[in-house]
Amino acid sequence: MIVAVLMGLAAGVLSGLLGVGGGILFVPALTLVLGLSQIRAEATSLLAIIPVALVGAWRQQRYGNVDLRDGAVLGALSAVGVGAGVALANVLPQKALRFGFAAVILVVAAQFIRRWHVTRTARLHSGE
Repeated sequence: MIVAVLMGLAAGVLSGLLGVGGGILFVPALTLVLGLSQIRAEATSLLAIIPVALVGAWRQQRYGNVDLRDGAVLGALSAVGVGAGVALANVLPQKALRFGFAAVILVVAAQFIRRWHVTRTARLHSGE
């Protein structure tokens, strides 16, 4: 229980600081630290992200950083798609879920690195 408390606090700080949430933080921690299966970690993460998202969005709204229209559209469409994702997750093997999860994280990381490199190159060429 203490480990879960510490994980929750750490995930909350990182979520607020970096804008990341559920899957990226909770799923690896729940599988690697608490030993949950991939499917149980994903399901638990879906529940855990609710308060994280609500508090984070509320606080960011106070700073004027929330685009309500885009957030509502994203949330509504994600809510529609999550049913299909949950159904699929419950029929796929654990290895496939882990591999898919890792692949998504790697693709996101590669996109951040690519964007950083493009921005850095543009700055170097512009003389900044």
